[in-house]
Amino acid sequence: MKKSLFPAATLSALSLLLLLLKPEIALAGARDGLNLWAFVVLPTLLPFMLCSTAAAQSGGISLLTSPFCPLLEGVFGLSEAGSYTLLTGLLCGYPMGARTCARFRSQGLLSAPEAKVLLAVSNHPSPMFLLGYVMAGLDSLCPAALFLAAVYLPILPIAILAAKIYRFSPSSAGSKRSPHPSETPGFSFGRDFLDCLEAMEKIGGCILVFSILAAYIWNLSPLPPAANACLLGLTEITTGIHALKAELGGPLLAAAAAAASAFGGLSGVFQTQSVLTKNAGLSIRHYVLWKLIHAGLTGLILTAALLP
Repeated sequence: MKKSLFPAATLSALSLLLLLLKPEIALAGARDGLNLWAFVVLPTLLPFMLCSTAAAQSGGISLLTSPFCPLLEGVFGLSEAGSYTLLTGLLCGYPMGARTCARFRSQGLLSAPEAKVLLAVSNHPSPMFLLGYVMAGLDSLCPAALFLAAVYLPILPIAILAAKIYRFSPSSAGSKRSPHPSETPGFSFGRDFLDCLEAMEKIGGCILVFSILAAYIWNLSPLPPAANACLLGLTEITTGIHALKAELGGPLLAAAAAAASAFGGLSGVFQTQSVLTKNAGLSIRHYVLWKLIHAGLTGLILTAALLP
């Protein structure tokens, strides 16, 4: 017990010491994190989260997934709930896919193998974030279509590998039919809105903490600027992308930015952990491993495509 507590105690003491000696850095990092949460993440993610909850609770999943189910069921063998989970993860950004996956698993809409596969492949940066923020200034280095393909194409091989590991097959998926509205608990604005706000508070806390950590890395790390930029890319995605653009160039910048986006940073990992319900039976360790594989494949695709 003492051995397990020692690193945590040391880290806590070091963090407190840094806060006491360099409070201005913490203040700047906290301000950046709060601005990111209040002006970007909250107004973007909360409406999606609330509408997604309403659709699931009112039995409207089939209406939203019907145009895509033939493709997703044919390629991935997913149920309607699984198809909806994958779509929300692709379109809404971190950590919406993981939250939807955990909620549907807790409600019995997804089988355990299907939920584990979906956690591996349904939590991603949204195309809007990639095109509007990450790709800003990178157009001359990498076509937008190639960048998006590098980030999203690894979903297919990862899904195939995860299906084999978790023994998922179409026959083991959840019900192909989403529940009828009479079979669902129904949408309650007061209850579900508060639930969404609680999730947003957890996400905001993660963003705040890792924005402060990113500020200390940027200002105090003895590593070379390029190494610091890569470290920030692994810590917090928005700060990391900004640092990578400032310190790297050429195909290396495009590959590093894509890999950092695919991984989502440690902030994204903790955001994902905050929305995984305990009774869903989903492992954050497995999730981190899949995201590292995804980031590696993304970086390799862009490197191979852009290098002469």
